Amino acid sequence: MTNRIHPLLLAVAALFATQAHAAVSAEEAAKLKTELTPLGGEKQGNKDGTIPAWTGAPTAIAGEKPGGRRGDPFKDEKPLYSVTAKNADQYADKLTDGTKALLKKYPETFRLDVYKTHRTAIAPQWVYDNTAKNATQAKLENNQPVGAYGGIPFPIAKTGAEAIWNHILRWRGASWEAQMNQYQITADGKVVLTTDGTIKQNMPYYFEDGSLASYKGFYWDINLVNAGPPIRAGEMLVGRESFDTAKTNAYVYLTGQRRVRKLPNACCDTPTPASAGLMSFDEIQVWQGRTDRFDWKLVGKKEILVPYNSNRLLQVKDADLVKGQHLNPDHVRWELHRVWVVEAKLKQGERHQAPRSVYYLDEDGWGALLGDRWDAQNQLWKTLWTMSYVMPDVPGTVQQTFGYYDLLSGTGYVSNVLNDKPFHHRATKRWPEDLFTGDGLASRGVR
Repeated sequence: MTNRIHPLLLAVAALFATQAHAAVSAEEAAKLKTELTPLGGEKQGNKDGTIPAWTGAPTAIAGEKPGGRRGDPFKDEKPLYSVTAKNADQYADKLTDGTKALLKKYPETFRLDVYKTHRTAIAPQWVYDNTAKNATQAKLENNQPVGAYGGIPFPIAKTGAEAIWNHILRWRGASWEAQMNQYQITADGKVVLTTDGTIKQNMPYYFEDGSLASYKGFYWDINLVNAGPPIRAGEMLVGRESFDTAKTNAYVYLTGQRRVRKLPNACCDTPTPASAGLMSFDEIQVWQGRTDRFDWKLVGKKEILVPYNSNRLLQVKDADLVKGQHLNPDHVRWELHRVWVVEAKLKQGERHQAPRSVYYLDEDGWGALLGDRWDAQNQLWKTLWTMSYVMPDVPGTVQQTFGYYDLLSGTGYVSNVLNDKPFHHRATKRWPEDLFTGDGLASRGVR
């Protein structure tokens, strides 16, 4: 008996290993300077001109001052058309399953006002430069990016796992803060304030003075302090997301106990205290979390109607935006964009409340704009969404307000509503690391 492996099997195994982990060639990466945008989107528009070419030009907002309230660069534009329950069939190929379900569930109140498409997603030149480097050196090993820093890790994505990591590591600035409210939508259409807080965030992955050699793998830091409602005033939550999930951690300060507690499972479909337990960790901004529980499939690219350039909705009060069973459609701007469609299916032996999901990633910035989740009975359960704002000072088109609608129960959740606050997503200097640690939280919890 021999334990030698046939040379042909070794060759096949090597081939699959190369396909699974290899970065793209220098020749293919060169497309990022020709037919592709620096972050990997198609430069050219579509054939009928409804999606324009990407130019990379910044979008100015007249009268806007960095660090304050944000204006609307397209305030004078009017909708080209509206999609309603009555004409949804006409646009069926441009709608996600979740959007179709919302039109059917709320035929009298939900609609899409569709505006002219603007491809506003940009980033600093140094992010473009790092993205080009990542294209030829970044790999996925054990569900973690290796060899990536300071840019989109896989701008010419070949797999669904690479595409979803592009979303996780999308450009949204390096350090910032925001004041925001969060609301629960009950089954009978009542809107309940669950959080009135200030959120501070770092993305160490995008520290301009950092490097791949010195990078420690923490890519997203968050610090949330609640000022209200009264029952939650003084609560604090901190967390650090790492490529190595064993190093990811989160802590909460509970005012009633005057203690800092480490969250035992700050991931996946576990409810997050940041939303009063109404949203799971991996529903944050459509998707956030571990990728190893799912098989990811890159279905392809498609033209879809998505919420985009959403500065319009920042111009009204919270109460006029969050009302009834969903956001007020008068203030939500939809545009036609090309998106990457990524499907996630739960691996055998793993558990999750949503065994199957589909996500729609912006081709220009890689952020997930919409997502749909099916439950264990294969019922379309939740539709997830996020709003992207034009932020010239970042610069970029940055996702901030997000939420979900539960299509089965009729409930919903809306997070990071900035409208009633004095400033919207203010870029800041780098926050100190201890602001995001358990020890740092213990020193600040005083109520």
